[in-house]
Amino acid sequence: MSPLTASRWKVAAGVAALLLAHAALALWAVSGKSVTADEILHLTGGYFYNKFGDYRIQPENGNLPQRIAALPAWLGDAPPPPLEGNLYWRTSDASVVGHQFFYETGHDHWPMLMAGRALMTLFSAATGLLVFCWSRRLFGTAAGFFSLTLYALCPNILAHAPLATSDMAAVFFLLATMGAFWRHLANPTPGNGVVSATAFGLACVAKYSAVLLPPLMLLLLTWRILREPAANRARWWRLAPLSVAGHAGVALVIIWAFYGFRYSGFAPGVPPADHYIAPWDSVLPYIGFHRHLVDFCRHWHLLPEAFLYGYAWVVQSASARSAFLAGDYSIYGWVSFFPLAFLWKTPLAVLAALATGMAVLGRRWRSIRLDPVAPLLLMFAAYWVFSLTSHLNIGHRHILPTYPVLFIWLGGLAAPGVLAGLARPALLLLFILGQLAANWRTAPHYLAFFNSLAGGPANGHRLLADSSLDWGQDLPGLAAWLREHNTGPAAQPVFLSYFGSGEPDYYHIEATRLPFVNGFKLRPAWSEPKAGLYCISATMLQQVYSDYKGDWTSQKEREYQASRSKEALFREYWRNPAIHEELARQGTADVFDRAWMKYDRLRFARLATYLRARPADAMIGYSILIYRLSAEEITAALERDNSTLAAAVARAVAAPRP
Repeated sequence: MSPLTASRWKVAAGVAALLLAHAALALWAVSGKSVTADEILHLTGGYFYNKFGDYRIQPENGNLPQRIAALPAWLGDAPPPPLEGNLYWRTSDASVVGHQFFYETGHDHWPMLMAGRALMTLFSAATGLLVFCWSRRLFGTAAGFFSLTLYALCPNILAHAPLATSDMAAVFFLLATMGAFWRHLANPTPGNGVVSATAFGLACVAKYSAVLLPPLMLLLLTWRILREPAANRARWWRLAPLSVAGHAGVALVIIWAFYGFRYSGFAPGVPPADHYIAPWDSVLPYIGFHRHLVDFCRHWHLLPEAFLYGYAWVVQSASARSAFLAGDYSIYGWVSFFPLAFLWKTPLAVLAALATGMAVLGRRWRSIRLDPVAPLLLMFAAYWVFSLTSHLNIGHRHILPTYPVLFIWLGGLAAPGVLAGLARPALLLLFILGQLAANWRTAPHYLAFFNSLAGGPANGHRLLADSSLDWGQDLPGLAAWLREHNTGPAAQPVFLSYFGSGEPDYYHIEATRLPFVNGFKLRPAWSEPKAGLYCISATMLQQVYSDYKGDWTSQKEREYQASRSKEALFREYWRNPAIHEELARQGTADVFDRAWMKYDRLRFARLATYLRARPADAMIGYSILIYRLSAEEITAALERDNSTLAAAVARAVAAPRP
């Protein structure tokens, strides 16, 4: 074997070892985590795509990653829930149908979930390979390994790498499409054109964020033409239309193929649907100028109906959504959300490497050639502009596509001549050790990673919620904690307010369910708060999706006391079935239900106001907080007047933090 061949084998072995370690870490981390809020929807949707060719369940996420995640369920012949006469199947209710599929068919969901997670990890490994190859091409082999190491150990990448969602598939195809298209422009052969168009088409069925690609590709095409000598530009006036048409044509074929070359989203061989999760008329009026495009495509059947509906639903959902940021609440988001999320959730070693790189760039900016990094620059800038203007501020994961680009750039620190003498290997080693330390301190709770600037993961619930920290992943940890700390004669009552799609019963968690706990079609039940263990998901603690979020105001107090005056009636309503029947005969049962449920939500919001000020007694994966509350605390938080609550909150704030 020649020295050159041996060197190539060593490089390949090193890359493979890092990618295998990355995949192993990711799968190990989720082996003790319950299904996250979105995974159940993706996997259920993909199962019905594969088995029946029906696209009513969760069309707003990528068809491709959903199909891949659900392959083990489909090939393993997992039984579907009953569809005939199923109201939730008829109304395309993904949450309930997903719960039925996972927990009500007698089939254990766990093996198919973990198998789906293993398949999804391939997208992250493939992204890591792109990071290595791109960094190596720009800066050399050492840079490629440096970039790949930062990527492989990044807690944020590891948090999402194994999840059965569309996030990492989108990260891969966005980066792959930009690279393939730039290669096509540099050498416009038929082969490069087919690869680029295929990557673009697959990006379109990976996630709707692919809508950013056409303008970016047109910008790259313009850049390429303008960088050509004037004498060579004429040929591009012939090539450019062919390239655009070819990419559009291949993408259309791929999209139609993933929807079975059928316009209707509803398969003919299964019980029919009334509509998607909401009728078209409930979606189209709220998507602005996008409505004209969607209506045009629907009229001429230019794209599959489920693909168009998914796009319209994404646009509508992104226009306004409840969000939380360090004690503040909004439905339209903040320009500062993603910069702060980046600052808080990016490991300090990466921030330090970025600062070093910016300092080096400032000294050498005149010598930088823009052509090799043009697609990276455009993708990074466009994605950040899109994120800063987005109203959808529910998760740090929405800026994940910018991280591989960042790691590629940071590879430049390992390029020859960038850092003088011994400073280069010492500094690079320091950055890698810092990344390793961030990983070690948080593992296996990667989703809850926050750096020291943010106060670490234990402080994360005060800053962000939802998929930035609490995606319903820690039911197994809660069950284990309760088995260890709350058994025997001294066991206390357990109260649970859980955010997510998991099922507490699956983990044998015996608890009184508080408002907003995952119940889906189950009717909420009356509860009597008393001394005991209160297990509260961070998102529920912050009341992100509650009608009573934020500070406890005098208006909320008036509503609470007015509802509380009827507590005896609510209690009797639940204790006496005859009252249920009588109110149902009178046609007033729904009114009464709304009244007691409003009180239940107000009561929980008042309790959450106190708990937010009080240190938790334990944390499960940093996403579920456990409070051991005494009868006196319950009385002060729920039964006394507002001044007593305010005094209890003040005492809790003044108490020393653990």
